[in-house]
Amino acid sequence: MLVQIRTFLRKKLVANVVSLYGAYLVNYVVPLVTVPYLVRTLGAAGWGLVAMAQGFGSYLNLVVEYGFNLSGTREIARHSDSPGRIGDLVAGVTAAKMLLAGASVVLAAVLQFAVPVLRANPRVLWAGVLAGIALGLSPLWYFQGRERMQVVASLDVASKCAAAVGVFFLIHHPADAWKVLALQAAACVLSSGVGIVLTYREVSFQRPNPALVLSALRTGWSMFLFRSSAMLYTSGNAFLLGLFAPATAVGYFAGAEKISKAFMGLLNPLNQALYPRLSHLAVHNPKEGGRLLRLNALLVGAGGLLLSLCVFFAAPLLVHILLGRAFAPAIPVLRFLAVLPFLIGMNTVLSTQWMAPLGMDSILNRMICGAGVLNLCLACVLAPTWRQMGMACSVVCAELFIALAAIVVLARGTARRHAVASSLRLSDMEQSA
Repeated sequence: MLVQIRTFLRKKLVANVVSLYGAYLVNYVVPLVTVPYLVRTLGAAGWGLVAMAQGFGSYLNLVVEYGFNLSGTREIARHSDSPGRIGDLVAGVTAAKMLLAGASVVLAAVLQFAVPVLRANPRVLWAGVLAGIALGLSPLWYFQGRERMQVVASLDVASKCAAAVGVFFLIHHPADAWKVLALQAAACVLSSGVGIVLTYREVSFQRPNPALVLSALRTGWSMFLFRSSAMLYTSGNAFLLGLFAPATAVGYFAGAEKISKAFMGLLNPLNQALYPRLSHLAVHNPKEGGRLLRLNALLVGAGGLLLSLCVFFAAPLLVHILLGRAFAPAIPVLRFLAVLPFLIGMNTVLSTQWMAPLGMDSILNRMICGAGVLNLCLACVLAPTWRQMGMACSVVCAELFIALAAIVVLARGTARRHAVASSLRLSDMEQSA
């Protein structure tokens, strides 16, 4: 194991891990500074409204991003030595995202008239829409596939720091809720815009054609299903709760979820940096990929368990410091969500980093879709009565479903391989006899 760790540390992906953790530390500090100010300035209802619009923006981000952060990254990593193929990928993916962005605007306009709370707060809605679409246009997938996350990390840090400074200058009372999302939208526009310019400084511009766009959409379709199903039990929960409960309840849930996600995110840089390397090794060196995956599972499992325990025992202190005593109803919610850093970390290892690089997209999509439907059904049943606690229960049940399904699928696959190997050995022995 020590030899594997030393080998791991010598590889260039460590630079990606370090840069992503540097960006995450900034992203971690920014909410620690801004969230306590915002929840006290906006109140539970105003904070809940912002969270609901952010949830809707996350749905639109999903539509525009279309799973390219997985499928596009995988294709870039697999064709890293083919400039022509990379040019086709960039042209096709960029054009596809532009088309999906247009469709997202139409969807937002329709939903504005269908959902009363969004119709009553148009500025909040459209600021969230712009933030979601701009984030979806980010060329993260290209730089991640190139294993050069330092570029994206630097852009992310600069834009979010600028938005954080704007919070203290522009947000002074609950009516300024829309400005929170407007600042986030400006940060996303800046980061994505600069990222696209840098991408085309490396890749020759190609005029996209329908064939390239359709190819990109076909390649990303399975990952889009994966991400959209996952969205039903991850980023869109505040929006989903807002359909059944008042904004105050959404504020309590969103506050607890924000703290839980801050701890969950500590594992994300490691997982993001390893995904393109595992995708490459799954094709070119499966044995080495297996060793790297086992090492990552050990690190993520131990780290996730430690983070979950910290969140559970420190929940009252975290809520009182970060959200204020008025958010006391968020304490039991946070303790219920404390299991998520461990669960989501292991689910990422089992599904995104093991099953996806092996091309098990179909099985993975069925698992994620099942979890999304389960979360949606449980939310419809539990949220109207139990509000924020009901939503928290739905989320945890969905993650448990993913973990159990992944273990069953991978265990069956391992058993099947062992059975085939035993059969071949027995046949060889019979022939020798």
